[in-house]
Amino acid sequence: MQNNLPSAVEPEMRIGIDLGGTKIEALALDFKGVELARHRIDTPRDDYKGTIAAITGLVHLLESKTGKKGSVGAGIPGSISEKTGLVKNANSTWLNGRPLDKDLSAVLGREVRIANDANCLAVSEATDGAAAGKRVVFGVILGTGCGGGVAVNGRVHAGPNGTGGEWGHNPLPWPSAEENPGPVCYCGKPGCMEMWVSGTGLARDYQATTGKQRTAREVIAAFEAGEKEALAVVERLEDRLARGLANVINILDPDVFVLGGGLSLTKHLYESLPKRLPTYVFGGEVDTPILQAKFGDSSGVRGAAWLWPIVR
Repeated sequence: MQNNLPSAVEPEMRIGIDLGGTKIEALALDFKGVELARHRIDTPRDDYKGTIAAITGLVHLLESKTGKKGSVGAGIPGSISEKTGLVKNANSTWLNGRPLDKDLSAVLGREVRIANDANCLAVSEATDGAAAGKRVVFGVILGTGCGGGVAVNGRVHAGPNGTGGEWGHNPLPWPSAEENPGPVCYCGKPGCMEMWVSGTGLARDYQATTGKQRTAREVIAAFEAGEKEALAVVERLEDRLARGLANVINILDPDVFVLGGGLSLTKHLYESLPKRLPTYVFGGEVDTPILQAKFGDSSGVRGAAWLWPIVR
């Protein structure tokens, strides 16, 4: 990857793209992190050429609104393989096997940097969010799916395989007999964390134990209203989440966890998890803060913009 933008494009701002399964959000920031413009559109699902066109259109729209040229970073639900240069591990499966960064760079006439969306969350929160000033930040997305990302000194740590922080596709630690082998994930393996602590996993557990179909948001609302069945389901989710985070502490021992995604809005998590973690962490001592993402749903798109650490 080149270190600088081509000389034909002198950046006057940063543009971040958050490419999700249902929406694409674009954000323009000045060099101090102040928002200049923002726009969101639906994702052209299962349409690679349409996705390229949509992102290109968003970049041009923000540049038209601001009258400035921008560097471009994008967060995706996957990563770029160092070996092949192609997208891998994306749950937006139409991206897999495609040279997304190269195709976007060619159309936009400048280098486009791409990182995993959870890594973008970690970078955003480490730069000017809830974890500002912390050296090693582990970001967790608890949404429809579940993902993790690592930022070290405010920069993405992806690793030589591009899988740094892929916590959602590790198996649930210390599973009970009822949890083993666990439901099969879209990646083809059973019992991934994503199948237990995501919004999808929460809704699945509720339906399996109550026979009633509710969305994750409805289950959380029932929990907050004191429904007995929802209390039991959320308690299981919190215990599973504690086991997963304990594994991260035992391997990486980050300075802080930052939670994003829809489930991160559940305030009880921040009371429950610190009490549960010592049961599972080696040695039983835990001083790791667990914080809610400062920028909420915007953390990913801000982190994508911060993939260009240009100093002005």
